Amino acid sequence: MVAIVATLDTKEPEATFLAEAVAARGYEPRLLDVSIRGSRASMRRDEAMAAGGAEAARILDGLYRQRALAGVLGIGGNQGTAAAAIAMRDLPIGVPKVLVSTIVSGNLRPYIGASDIVMIPAVGDLLGGTNRLTRAVLAQAAAIMAAMIDSRAAGTVSTATPAVALTALGNVEPAARRIIQALGQSGLEVIPFHASGAGGTAMEALMETGMFAAVADLATHELLGEVVGDDIYAPVRPGRLTVAGRLGIPQVVAPGGLDFLVFGPPDSVPPAYRGRATHRHNPYNTNIRASADELRRAGETMARRLREARGPVAFIDPLEGWSQVGRRGGPLWDASANEAFRIALREGLRDAPVQYIAMEAAINDPPVADQVVQLLRQWLGR
Repeated sequence: MVAIVATLDTKEPEATFLAEAVAARGYEPRLLDVSIRGSRASMRRDEAMAAGGAEAARILDGLYRQRALAGVLGIGGNQGTAAAAIAMRDLPIGVPKVLVSTIVSGNLRPYIGASDIVMIPAVGDLLGGTNRLTRAVLAQAAAIMAAMIDSRAAGTVSTATPAVALTALGNVEPAARRIIQALGQSGLEVIPFHASGAGGTAMEALMETGMFAAVADLATHELLGEVVGDDIYAPVRPGRLTVAGRLGIPQVVAPGGLDFLVFGPPDSVPPAYRGRATHRHNPYNTNIRASADELRRAGETMARRLREARGPVAFIDPLEGWSQVGRRGGPLWDASANEAFRIALREGLRDAPVQYIAMEAAINDPPVADQVVQLLRQWLGR
């Protein structure tokens, strides 16, 4: 069964067309109405849309648990997108989820979170019934859903090889590649996640499913985003660096990317952060040097979280820099700010069963990756 989530009071012709397209591909469609109707009609509009999405989420969860759900298609403008995203985003990663929306060009993080929803721009408005443009888009959405279902049914996931989670950023990519290669040679499959806020959150959600035997948390930049708040790479779900510890999963942690804040284009940088050392990573990504106070708070937070871990933990501190641009001599190098983090972390870890390993190297120097690999091999018996 393919569920189709829509506000049928305004999108019924489009939803019906989509249902027919799904049926033509051999799948049973089921419409889920998230309109402001019935008991939701007396609510404030935002509360009504959230309630509609939550009700649909409960239905989808039930269908998934009954193994009756092949995938979910959603359509909508701003309101319908919000309700459909609420409905589908908490389904497990891997369940096909496609959402045709008029707002794809905007900020989608509040809608998608850390889920694997595929967003398709509607291009034209979903208004007044289908037309030659929207029919083509909706037909493509049905085809994409069918292909996702077919590929999922055909694919097999082996759990014979232990999996290791790895966080990375472009600024620590050399170290990440070396870790992946070395652990692969030891018979371990490494699954990397970009430390973009959604990436770390998705990794931790998958930890809850038992997917990982260990984690190399090389790029913990998201913790800085959580502590400071303005960073665009803040975690989707608060509590970064708590899940592995709670579950007792062995973890090697490093401060990759903790030395800078991430914003969008230069004109999007808040005034409070302008004037600091800056690196323009690309036209749409601006890195601003983190201050000593910001890093002190990040160090205190990391220490509190790591000391609560129920499994083995090691923190590797590359004294010569935590990123490609933040290494000694780089545009974002600031030894005193890094030291503020280091002092707070070590004080917070006093008497805690966490290995602290300082290395006279920058994070992308081979000895750092080799140290990560050595610890993980030791813990995993490889």
